[in-house]
Amino acid sequence: MTESEALALFKCLADKSRLQILKSLAMEDMYVERLAERLNLTAPTISFHLKKLTDVGAVRSYKTQYYTMYALCSEVFRPSIMELIQEKSDEADLQAQRDEAYRQKVLSSFMQYGKLKSIPAQKKKERIILEELLKAFEPGRIYTEREVNIILADYHDDFCTLRRDMIGEHLMERDKNGYWRVDEQK
Repeated sequence: MTESEALALFKCLADKSRLQILKSLAMEDMYVERLAERLNLTAPTISFHLKKLTDVGAVRSYKTQYYTMYALCSEVFRPSIMELIQEKSDEADLQAQRDEAYRQKVLSSFMQYGKLKSIPAQKKKERIILEELLKAFEPGRIYTEREVNIILADYHDDFCTLRRDMIGEHLMERDKNGYWRVDEQK
């Protein structure tokens, strides 16, 4: 189910009468007049709601004798909400562009000529700066504390705070052997 289909379905489900129609159809297939009688609504109102439910694929109709019967399309409701949320967004590329533009704005505000002007007070901005500084460290290599300090001192005088915050943000790890870059497995 695409993001726009899920959105249309959720909008359609945000109505008590439509939800009651779906509950009734989950028990058995019904025709308009039976649904109207059961839910104490008029036949035109039921038809209106059934049209909306049919448009989003939640209900299908079929002919039997003199009646048009309506049935629940249960396969539409099989994907979990979590599966829908984890589906790639239609706007994923646009969101990535916005994220990169914000990242560049932060970098240009806090860095000048390859040096850090100041350490950002906001955590989200500091995280962007720390991720940029992390590029100076080779993946898989273990550094001594002195080596880490020398690399970070090239960017800012307060290398102790930068080193501590890189550990705190889980960008680097340390033990008695030294410091190393934490690379996320993607």
